[in-house]
Amino acid sequence: MEKFCTVVLAYSGGLDTSCILVWLKEEGYDVITFLANIGQEEDFDAAKKKAESLGAKKVFIEDLRAEFVEEFIWPSVQASAIYEDRYLLGTSVARPCIARRQIQIARQEGAQYVSHGATGKGNDQIRFELTCYALYPEVKIIAPWRIPEFYNRFVGRKDLMEYAKKHGIPVPVTPKAPWSMDANLMHISYESGILENPKSHAPADLYLMTKSPEDAPNSPDVLEIEFKKGVPIKVTHIKEGKSKDTPLDIFSYLNEIGGRHGVGRIDIVENRFIGMKSRGIYETPGGTILYHAHLDIETFTLDREVRRIKQGLGVKFAEMLYNGFWYSPECEFVRHCIDKSQESVDGKVQLSVFKGQVYILGRESPKSLYNEELVSMDVQGDYDPCDASGFIKINAVRLREHHRLQGEHRSKH
Repeated sequence: MEKFCTVVLAYSGGLDTSCILVWLKEEGYDVITFLANIGQEEDFDAAKKKAESLGAKKVFIEDLRAEFVEEFIWPSVQASAIYEDRYLLGTSVARPCIARRQIQIARQEGAQYVSHGATGKGNDQIRFELTCYALYPEVKIIAPWRIPEFYNRFVGRKDLMEYAKKHGIPVPVTPKAPWSMDANLMHISYESGILENPKSHAPADLYLMTKSPEDAPNSPDVLEIEFKKGVPIKVTHIKEGKSKDTPLDIFSYLNEIGGRHGVGRIDIVENRFIGMKSRGIYETPGGTILYHAHLDIETFTLDREVRRIKQGLGVKFAEMLYNGFWYSPECEFVRHCIDKSQESVDGKVQLSVFKGQVYILGRESPKSLYNEELVSMDVQGDYDPCDASGFIKINAVRLREHHRLQGEHRSKH
């Protein structure tokens, strides 16, 4: 390693990244720490003081919440992005947001190096580093958990604790939860530790963002969400008349309502990009409400064939996001196409949030493709039922031929 170079470390204030900070200094680097506020519960002042006390040359605490919602969560809502049919990608979508700011700081401070505390088995190392290389092609990355002299020295948490005591790093007073947790505005994820056995049920006290549905209120909260171009622009509580209309306020309010009713809990085994399966437990209250509401207004306003193509693009987008390719040319292209598909996705959806579920109640839109007269059982409208006979016969040609040939084939045997 080159000595006396500047490195920007993605810092959480926890044991791992505090040890990494001191270790990087030991290795001869000037360390700038960067801590992103993306909606997690954190004492940012304490983290700043801790980094300074451990010898960080500069400490950046950046409030990225508004841009996280507008520039990362909203495109995911437009895409109906869901990985392997269940996961709403709360961790994945935060990584390009954090790494982008880390790179901006590195460029601003003239740092040739960036570093992070992601493990060598997970997805996050890939997401962080692909973003870094895309936005700062000449950057050099220090990933301690992939450097043999680091991971052989710190085999387990006990080694980190001993190193911390030796170097005056404050050690957490409260016992560590027997699982790993990652929190942001969109979700909290829980994995590893006692959750590594996929048969083990999650303890009831694990969930921090949502109440258990059985402890949720006995009456629903009824909301109206207004969309413009596939993006929520207003949420109103029907009974209370309360409304929110800025992106951060909308999303935070939906988290509050969803959390109160235990919405958005999933327990899944998923396929990591690196090739192994992992068990993850996620709670995404606001994101789950928006997923259902957006799906409803989109089906109401979007042409059938456009929606079918867009659906496939949404699956591709979810995979690219999960795998760390937000800043790839293919993801930029897909985002552009999805954005185009949302031009007419305007309107309001009324829904009920109750006991872990989201129930759609109704919808309205000035751009609706729903023709009440055309679809009515009581009104003929501009439609001749006789036309359906030809439509059915044309579609039956292929089926009749297939089964005629099958019949011939069977009769010969």
